[in-house]
Amino acid sequence: MKNHKIKLILVISATLLIVFNVLSFYVTDQNIETTVEEAIANQTLETAKAISAKFDTATYIRFLSNPEKNDDYWKLNYQLNTIREDIGALFVYTLKVDNPKVSHTMIVGLPKMEQDFFKIGTVCTLPEKEVRHAYYNGESYTSDIIDDTRYGKYLSVGAPIFDEYNNIIGFLAIDISTDKISTINESVQENNVIIFLVNSIFLLIAICLSYFLQNWYQREVTKEIENTEDTYQGEIQTLLSSVSSLRHDFSNHIQVIHGLLTIGESEKARQYVNSLSNEVQLIESINSTIEHPGLAILLKSKKIAAQNHQIAMKTKVTQDSYQRIKTTDMIKILSNLIDNAMDATRELAEESRKVSIFCDANETQYIFKVINTGPKVVSSGAIFKQGFSTKPIEEGKVRGQGLFIVREVVRKYNGDISIESSGDNITTAIVKIPVK
Repeated sequence: MKNHKIKLILVISATLLIVFNVLSFYVTDQNIETTVEEAIANQTLETAKAISAKFDTATYIRFLSNPEKNDDYWKLNYQLNTIREDIGALFVYTLKVDNPKVSHTMIVGLPKMEQDFFKIGTVCTLPEKEVRHAYYNGESYTSDIIDDTRYGKYLSVGAPIFDEYNNIIGFLAIDISTDKISTINESVQENNVIIFLVNSIFLLIAICLSYFLQNWYQREVTKEIENTEDTYQGEIQTLLSSVSSLRHDFSNHIQVIHGLLTIGESEKARQYVNSLSNEVQLIESINSTIEHPGLAILLKSKKIAAQNHQIAMKTKVTQDSYQRIKTTDMIKILSNLIDNAMDATRELAEESRKVSIFCDANETQYIFKVINTGPKVVSSGAIFKQGFSTKPIEEGKVRGQGLFIVREVVRKYNGDISIESSGDNITTAIVKIPVK
């Protein structure tokens, strides 16, 4: 069910990201088209201003005094046509703006063979809005896209032409075909498509990575839960065995006490009860001296198990919260080391069975030490391999996992583990976990 919800969330997220990406592409495309138009218009307007500033006003004034296709006309026409060809414009021409309604074309920069189509003073297609702006304000203008049945779609810009007295004698106009704008726009859009594809690929990779990472995380969590369950199930099983043993021992203790009281040995019965009370107090004292609750419970359960197997167990724990290591990991380490120590020492006679547990914490590291009497460890390297065990194989029981698990946990914390046996049959296991 959880995996189904995760997949659903990933699908919804991917869909939303794709939709946002497509919308972003569309909006960007529209913005690019507008930006390109504005950029072309502004660039063309600057060109018109530069041309008007260097325009041969003396010749143009003579032409205006006698507006015919004379030498002055052809001289200026040649200049305008040369500029038109250089900048790739649709038309470069001069305008007469003497009213707020319409403007009139005066000189159009075209080759002589095409001049028959244009007459001096022909009404220009420039929209009234731009004509009014030029007439009343005497300023440069930029039109929107003009859709003309004869010349197609284009935008027009114009800059005023001043005489030597700074009077406006006309406007220098340039028409740019939308074909040129479309060419530039397509080029920009091609780059935008590449960016869109790259973003889409990156998005796809991100979605796939999210999916795989989620699956990996789920597997790791499942593995961690399984390991934790195994650890606690082992401890619960130990507690159950201990409770069962205590129950059996309790019955025996009651019978002994009852027998002593029956034969009138009340003093011996009192001494026997005192010895039992001391054992109970020893176990209870573990909780009061250990700050970490999980560690206290673990050591208490191991103490009970040790008593059931006639093992003398000693514990010493430095007061610390041990918060820089996960409780489950600390229990994995100590529980496996203690179990191994108890198994080893049980091979000896009851009077020789001893296990000591030390938990120390300082500013740089945690040190967990388990010492036990028992057979000497022969190969300290092989004992950490998964499946290795010195005990005989028993049907239905998996061996050789404890120290392998301990080593894996220690490695996770960049720690160190060592197990050594001395000549007097004492084995010491030491785990050091850095906390900085």
